[in-house]
Amino acid sequence: MGNLRITATVDRELLRAMDRWVSEGRYSSRSQAIETALRQKVGRDVRLVEALARIDSKAERELADEQLAGEVWLQP
Repeated sequence: MGNLRITATVDRELLRAMDRWVSEGRYSSRSQAIETALRQKVGRDVRLVEALARIDSKAERELADEQLAGEVWLQP
């Protein structure tokens, strides 16, 4: 599947940081920086969900759920 164009609103300071990363050569474009960040976030969330699925103890699950409170989950 090819890439799709989206529109997003970004905090001014975050955009400045992203532009600095591009000018430093860490990323080739804003799009690459955003895509990299999204891939890292989604990957981390997937690993957390998989780890939660392996937890057997109710107390451990509740503790893990507390750590995840307030997280925004992306749906594939």
